[in-house]
Amino acid sequence: MKVAVIYNKIEISDSDVINVFGMRTKESYNPKIVELVASGLEKGGHNVRTIEGNRNVIDELQNFMPRVVKGERPGMVFNMAYGIQGQSRYTHIPAMLEMLGIPYIGSGPTGHAIALDKVLAKIIFMRHKLPTPAFWLVAGPEAKFNNLRYPVIVKPKMEAVSFGLRLAWNEQELREAIELITREFQQQALVEEFIQGREFAVGLMGNGPNLESLPIVEIDLGSDPNAFQTYEDKSKHPRPKICPADIPPELAGRLRELASSAFNAVGLCDFARVDFRMDPKGHLYILEINSMASLNLTGSFVHAADVAGLDFTALVNRMLDVAAVRYFGSSHLIAEEKEDKPAKNAQPLHVRVRSYLRSHLTTIVDSLEHMVGISSHTNNIEGVNTLGNWISGRFQHLGFQRQVFPQTETGNILYFTNHLEERNDILLLGHLDTIHDYRSHAPFHEERGRIMGSGVAESKGGIAVILAALQALRFSRVLRNIRCGVLLTADDCTGGRFSKKLIAEIALRSGCVVGTKYGDLSGGIVTSCAGAQEYLFEMTNNKNHKNQKAPDVASALSQKILALKKLTSEKKGIRIIINSSSACTNAGRIPDHGTATITACFMSKDQGAELDREVRKIAEKGTNGALQVQVRFGARRPPVAATKANLRLFDTVQQLAKKQEVRIEAVHRDFPADICHVPENVPVLGGFGPLGGDARSPNEYIVRDSLIDRSALLALVIFSVST
Repeated sequence: MKVAVIYNKIEISDSDVINVFGMRTKESYNPKIVELVASGLEKGGHNVRTIEGNRNVIDELQNFMPRVVKGERPGMVFNMAYGIQGQSRYTHIPAMLEMLGIPYIGSGPTGHAIALDKVLAKIIFMRHKLPTPAFWLVAGPEAKFNNLRYPVIVKPKMEAVSFGLRLAWNEQELREAIELITREFQQQALVEEFIQGREFAVGLMGNGPNLESLPIVEIDLGSDPNAFQTYEDKSKHPRPKICPADIPPELAGRLRELASSAFNAVGLCDFARVDFRMDPKGHLYILEINSMASLNLTGSFVHAADVAGLDFTALVNRMLDVAAVRYFGSSHLIAEEKEDKPAKNAQPLHVRVRSYLRSHLTTIVDSLEHMVGISSHTNNIEGVNTLGNWISGRFQHLGFQRQVFPQTETGNILYFTNHLEERNDILLLGHLDTIHDYRSHAPFHEERGRIMGSGVAESKGGIAVILAALQALRFSRVLRNIRCGVLLTADDCTGGRFSKKLIAEIALRSGCVVGTKYGDLSGGIVTSCAGAQEYLFEMTNNKNHKNQKAPDVASALSQKILALKKLTSEKKGIRIIINSSSACTNAGRIPDHGTATITACFMSKDQGAELDREVRKIAEKGTNGALQVQVRFGARRPPVAATKANLRLFDTVQQLAKKQEVRIEAVHRDFPADICHVPENVPVLGGFGPLGGDARSPNEYIVRDSLIDRSALLALVIFSVST
């Protein structure tokens, strides 16, 4: 199942919202806890993405969640977002999800609104004859009180985790506490009778008749009936917990009964935590109900689950299952368990792979940052070789041997294998070089879930995916059974001038070939791509010609460029790209000259040959003794056709993608890549790198979370073609 974990950052910026509206939330999860939840859900066999719960959440969900049609499994949201600002902030994400039609774990907007509003919750408790301490609601420190008995607890009306909690023993302390709360939290203060005695917490999971309580937790107050937990206690110095609480069965039963009654009275779903105090006479009082029980490792909810035999991974998957049953019924859950149930109690490969990748995402990103930081322009031989040597160390760790093909004009071409046999089951193609020199090199940086930097989409993101996929297979103990080759060229920007023969030779000794340039945002896998031919036009005039006046080179060059552009045909799939043009007029008898570099893209070899003839005709037209034009041929890449072999390989990939609920589609790419040098009889696909765009530009980027999806998909493809 696709599961989006929605959370809020610790630091909320103005870019997360359109305008500031009310008080900002003080609650958030540590990113490490968010990653633990995501990793736990990945271990449960789910396809997980973490998404910030800000104004961009709808776009992120729309790109990730499936549009459910008959036979498709729906996605879900694991909601950890406390909201950003304003009142009833717990309700914001659930309300938005209901509008979008996306199921989610936890309570709905109404339940969250009531639970967060302590006064409203207490009124409902009283209506259902559930015991709760006496209380007063005040707007400011000038309020008057009747029949007030000290000590009293003062807290914000609509906050959680003990924010602003103060104990007042007299009127002065009371008014100081009220003044602080109304000023700092911009809301009314709840003054509540303080129950001296013991404190308990009851965690709940389930719905309706299936509502269950976790082992009861007693907060160890050190035998001090006046002790209580502040926010600082919970976040920095959490008090010890006694679980299961050392209490008589009758008392435990009463606590469970009251907790369940409160849960149902407020109208909550899936999970919650109910906090109690018990006075010296044994009377129980419900302090509050938390509709978003904390998943922090030191919290009572996680502690109780651990005592019940649910480690963190089991807990978050159980929470998801509870919500799935509520939405889809138990049959949906059983069907998924049957599908994903591994043989011999071992997790299936796709679960192990995704779990590994999720837990190592930071390491993958760090490796990518290091690669982007190395300037590897095609002509920067030292930079290309530095990058190659760093990558070689990673392959050596994976048990791969290296073969170096030295190049003096570009960096070295590297070929890695994890076997000594003649043939590969699969050959992975990537390249080390980029078009960015020191003047245009963009540094690595992250922005709104995207990773940017020179080469991050065109080449280095693909290398990161290769390494991550192989590391995941090694972790799963299957890499040793796969004959895998990896070829990293250093002349992609020159059209593979030095490497094309080597690519063809090694491809012929491989079962299939996969290119790792970036994938389109739609999940595109390249099944075909255009061919390309580069041309260099050089034009001069002869100012000493006897019979004719020397023609204007700039005008003549412009006319030829316009004639070349007219060869573009969208219907035929022909594109003429003017890469550069310049003209220079010289004084006296020195000839004027002009140059233009042109790339022609075409769909078939016949089209390429016809374009060559047309380009020559345009070049020769109008030339004479007074005007000379020379055409030089640059890098040429043949087109890749969508052969039956390519489409069969894509069908295999598509089945693997469906198993992971990763969206892919077959696409034609309008510009060529190294896969064009693979012989036609060898199955080849491209675009297996992370999803991204704006390649070869200063804004080049990839989607961060796609590193997991594409690495997992590549790992399964590598395994599949070897079995």
